[in-house]
Amino acid sequence: MGAFLSLNNSRAGTSEPLDVSQNGTCKRQKLSSCLSEENPRLIPSLPDEISYQILARIPRINYLNVRLVSRAWKAAIMSTELFNTRKELGTTEEWLYILTKVEGDKLLWYALDPLSRRWQRLPQMPNVAFEAESRKRLASLRMWNVVDSGIKIADAIRGWLGRKDALDRMPFCGCAIGAVDGCLYVLGGFSRASALSCVWQYNPVLNSWNEVSSMSTGRAYCKTGILNNKLYVVGGVTRGHGGLTPLKSAEVFDPYTGIWSQLPSMPFSKAQILPTAFLADLLKPIATGMTSYRGRLFVPQSLYCWPFFVDVGGEVYDPDVNSWVEMPAGMGDGWPARQAGTKLSVTVDGELYALDPSNSPESVRIKVYDYQDDAWKVVVGEVPIPDFTDSDFPYLLSGLLGKLHVITKDANNNISVLQADVQNHFPSLSSASLDSSPSAHPESAEPATAFETDLWRVIATRTTGSSELVSCQALNI
Repeated sequence: MGAFLSLNNSRAGTSEPLDVSQNGTCKRQKLSSCLSEENPRLIPSLPDEISYQILARIPRINYLNVRLVSRAWKAAIMSTELFNTRKELGTTEEWLYILTKVEGDKLLWYALDPLSRRWQRLPQMPNVAFEAESRKRLASLRMWNVVDSGIKIADAIRGWLGRKDALDRMPFCGCAIGAVDGCLYVLGGFSRASALSCVWQYNPVLNSWNEVSSMSTGRAYCKTGILNNKLYVVGGVTRGHGGLTPLKSAEVFDPYTGIWSQLPSMPFSKAQILPTAFLADLLKPIATGMTSYRGRLFVPQSLYCWPFFVDVGGEVYDPDVNSWVEMPAGMGDGWPARQAGTKLSVTVDGELYALDPSNSPESVRIKVYDYQDDAWKVVVGEVPIPDFTDSDFPYLLSGLLGKLHVITKDANNNISVLQADVQNHFPSLSSASLDSSPSAHPESAEPATAFETDLWRVIATRTTGSSELVSCQALNI
């Protein structure tokens, strides 16, 4: 393919001989007319079916340049047929998408191809007008970049509850991020007057954003999870007459039909057994995260009342019976970094991992959940995280290419992507034998060995200036 492109370029840059027969000129004109009008093929002399198979083998990182070859190639690169061919041939690629926030609350997406270690910047989301309710209150305002601003839910709630007019003066924040069926989704959010229900989709095939079906309820700080190739949304907060009101409702989006369907509301069973009616009215339950694990959705929960934020286990949604049950006690009580939601939790090869930031970068650990023992156990005693800037989320956790990845931001504004092949380093890591593994120990914080340090390697870096890590997702297309 590269030779073909080079050949075309070399011909374009070479002058034709002056002594050309009239017969040869006519033949070229006839061939050109045939190719451009009667039978325009992607590659001359080849059926388009073969041409698509050739294009499907070109790395995605080159597609933006390949689109410039011709209009036909641009249409092919942006077609679903090409990406269906990639699936059939097994040439799909998994990329990491990282969301950052820069000064002025401007939000930028970056895509990383982990094989070539090259980055691409995504186009910015278009302007989005407020919904009808918000237009009535703030007709002159417009919302830019409908994406989670990275403000911690606990800090936001405490600030809002502590100041009467804080809601009306808050900038946009609290969107949720999800990835399903090869697309990124940005959902809801809160800006001054109301919680939004709008949903935006980024299609990497078209390299563009567009609005899709809205949620049935306006939500801010809702939680998302993927199960059976569907996007689930639970909880969040909305604005009621008395201020912020936590939501118990849940819904699911089918990307094939574009339809949202209602799910049973979360019972918040722990909030129902508080000792007094006063506490039940004072402490508001809220979902602090959600992750997909063993075919179900696990939602850790907390109770809040400014300035208090208390973890209270969680609940599990089973799609087979369409109902909620209480989360296992050990899982809910030991889930690390609860106030960061499940941004620091990920399932890789069927194992649920979580990054426990503790109180200093020197004690950052990786834990894995033992389903049989209902306990979190340390598998990596120390993650080699550099000195980082004073930000809410100096690191993120992701699963990519079947391996664990930690995304960090240092004091020099460099983003680093660290990769760890935990399964190969700890072959005994499984729910059946986890407790016997010498590298996995409940809630211990032994110093990292050289073996653990060698476990990590930096696969990519990027300088982004003064920015903050917000979220990350992986897409395989």
